Amino acid sequence: MPNIDNAKVLIISTHGFEQSELEFPRDQLRAKGATVHVATLDGEAVKGWNGDDWGRMADADAKIADVSADDYDALVIPGGQINPDILRTDQSVLDLVKTFHNQGKTIAAVCHAPWVLVEAGILKGRNATSYHSIKTDVINAGASWQDSDVVADQAIVTSRQPEDLKAFVSKIVEEIEEGKHQRKAA
Repeated sequence: MPNIDNAKVLIISTHGFEQSELEFPRDQLRAKGATVHVATLDGEAVKGWNGDDWGRMADADAKIADVSADDYDALVIPGGQINPDILRTDQSVLDLVKTFHNQGKTIAAVCHAPWVLVEAGILKGRNATSYHSIKTDVINAGASWQDSDVVADQAIVTSRQPEDLKAFVSKIVEEIEEGKHQRKAA
């Protein structure tokens, strides 16, 4: 079981991520000692969405298609409407999510990011939450949707919105420190 101060976490994103939903987990996990990398579709920096306009850039460490789940203890997917809607259409993203899942590693998705988990087919039979506007999508994917700040089911961590980020990060740390979980392959 890895301790958070020697864990490696991968955040995947593209343009249009909710600013706080990438920055807060990235910065808090780093402050707790984890190594955190950001991977994007093209390996370049991506622009956030902040309120009702474009926000700050987030630097990238790698291209999503070039990273391996073998090198990480956890995967974090920030929300916003734009980011997960684009990510869920990219096969390299879905393959990466399924690999993290099949290896029993922590996967965390906040706000609209459970869309990516829906597309990867890993929410069926699980407890989960999301931003309220995609509740029906999560339910239609076979999950039991809960109106809670954070829900964890066999190290699949979901959260509703920016106001829940402290609970989201705390649960990510807890799940990483529990180690790998046995799951049915996606």
